[in-house]
Amino acid sequence: MERYKKQLEKLKEEGNLRSLPKIEHRGHWVGRDGKRMLNLSSNDYLGLASRADWQEAFIDEWQSRKYSFSSSSSRLLTGNFEVCDELEALLAVRYGREAALLFNSGYHANTGILPALADKQHDLILADKLVHASLIDGIRLSGANFKRYRHNDMQQLEALLRQYAADYEQVFVVTESIFSMDGDVADLRRLVALKRQFPNVVLYVDEAHAVGVRGATGLGMAEEMGCMGDIDLLVGTFGKALASMGSYVVCSSIIREYLVNRMRPLIFSTMLPPMQVAWTHFVFERLPELGSEREHLKRISRLLASALQGRGGEISASHIIPFIVGENEACIRVAEHLQNHGFYCLPIRQPTVPQGTARIRFSLTANMTEGEIRELSKVITVI
Repeated sequence: MERYKKQLEKLKEEGNLRSLPKIEHRGHWVGRDGKRMLNLSSNDYLGLASRADWQEAFIDEWQSRKYSFSSSSSRLLTGNFEVCDELEALLAVRYGREAALLFNSGYHANTGILPALADKQHDLILADKLVHASLIDGIRLSGANFKRYRHNDMQQLEALLRQYAADYEQVFVVTESIFSMDGDVADLRRLVALKRQFPNVVLYVDEAHAVGVRGATGLGMAEEMGCMGDIDLLVGTFGKALASMGSYVVCSSIIREYLVNRMRPLIFSTMLPPMQVAWTHFVFERLPELGSEREHLKRISRLLASALQGRGGEISASHIIPFIVGENEACIRVAEHLQNHGFYCLPIRQPTVPQGTARIRFSLTANMTEGEIRELSKVITVI
């Protein structure tokens, strides 16, 4: 126990000690210590978590179908309910792909897919330097050889493919579409072009922060860039813009069947409650209707990015906008200053981001107003 105590003390000294916040949720506001603050740390990108009209409509639908509150088993035993098959069929149709497969979370997907598919001896993984921690864990668990290319550096990626692709049976190229800490966007068209140039490339794209908010019908950056059919493993989540829980991959029917047989987080986890899956289906069906919410989110994101030019706003091309402060203690003070002015945001520090790049990660949602973002911008300009 003394070892853990010393490590906690060290974290505190470095400004890296974390604790679970005690907050009350009030739509796109939160309450803490009697103070109401605009919630700038949520992944509820479309503002659907507080859509009372949708919740009421879903409950009306539930009355007739009586979804269970627990699956009580993994899908390979007795946890495969009809609503799971229905959602996977809907996903496959919307993406124009052969198949889709559900998982309990984005972390489950990213720590399970690569270990199932990548061969330790014959495959190579090339991952963007800034991919999410869950993907890094999946890469490590796979045991395959891997290299990380400089963030969004397509030239270096191409050089690595030219150098190594011929030596391996398959090369998995792994990226996010919208990156979670910088809010910038991968060039999926260029990645698809490289995939065509090197026939043994398997393209894996995590669309966690793009699903719902980008693309004409909300299917993400792959839809926006016109390359949904060219991505071998397209992963999305339901726990962010879709105000639910779980994740999925759209892929070929062969890959789906292989994952069902080999992916440990799928095989050895109790399936999500059918009630939860039904709510996800309800929301996903309605994604195409949310074009005005997507446009509004784009407008207010540009507004805030403009106010943060030179301090991180110029990096972002999405609703995730970094305010790069630098050192941990300074970032903590900035977060406290913003909270004191009614804006709930949190300091992001090492190891989530590299040392010396501590930041406030502004995460905007479609139920925020332009007026609220202008007020935030005013506070930022005097920091």
